[in-house]
Amino acid sequence: MKIDNSRRVGSVGPLSRARKASQAPVASSVSEPRQIEDAVSVLGIPPDEMTPRVQSAIMQLVEEVNRLRDELTQTHRRIGELASLADEDSLVPAANRRAFVRELTRIISFSERYGAPCSLIYFDLNDLKQINDRYGHSAGDDALTYFAESLVSNVRDSDIVGRIGGDEFAVILLNSDEAAANAKAGQFRDFLMHHPMTVGGEKLVLRAAYGVYSFRPGIDATTAMAEADRAMYAEKKRLKEEA
Repeated sequence: MKIDNSRRVGSVGPLSRARKASQAPVASSVSEPRQIEDAVSVLGIPPDEMTPRVQSAIMQLVEEVNRLRDELTQTHRRIGELASLADEDSLVPAANRRAFVRELTRIISFSERYGAPCSLIYFDLNDLKQINDRYGHSAGDDALTYFAESLVSNVRDSDIVGRIGGDEFAVILLNSDEAAANAKAGQFRDFLMHHPMTVGGEKLVLRAAYGVYSFRPGIDATTAMAEADRAMYAEKKRLKEEA
């Protein structure tokens, strides 16, 4: 199944920016003659001893140093790429649960230290099983991807989006109290209503329940996630009763 999605988003807050930095090319700004001069200076070789043989040996040394520098740069870049892959969900453009919990713990500490209001939103993508049953599991994966990309595009770069597992997602909103987080969650749900995805030529509106929890002094990541999850299921139950 193909998904019609014009809002492709390639970032997952700070995690993705770190990967971009790790992939940046590194260029040498020092020419080979200058490197030879520096090597001669470091080695303390007098000018009258700079025979062709000595100069050749120094050039070989410089080439070896450059090769080792290039290998080190490539290794650092690869380590950055692997670290990023280890933090990202295998299917959607969001942090995986492990990375998300780590970032949540960090933000909770930041909030307590500086008194900054921060909130956690839990989202549950409704009817994923029905999508899988009707359109196939490929369409279900497309729905999860579309949901994640839409969520990333509707929050700030400083906010952190994670896939907690299955059809559940979460967002850490920096400098946002409970009222602001509820408003943001409601806006995202409205966005989904007005921006359906396309599956097999049909328009499909994704629906989600959400719960909000604003950080309180002394909480930990496990408690914050449990409280947001509880609020989300309470909202899910309320929506079913109203239907």
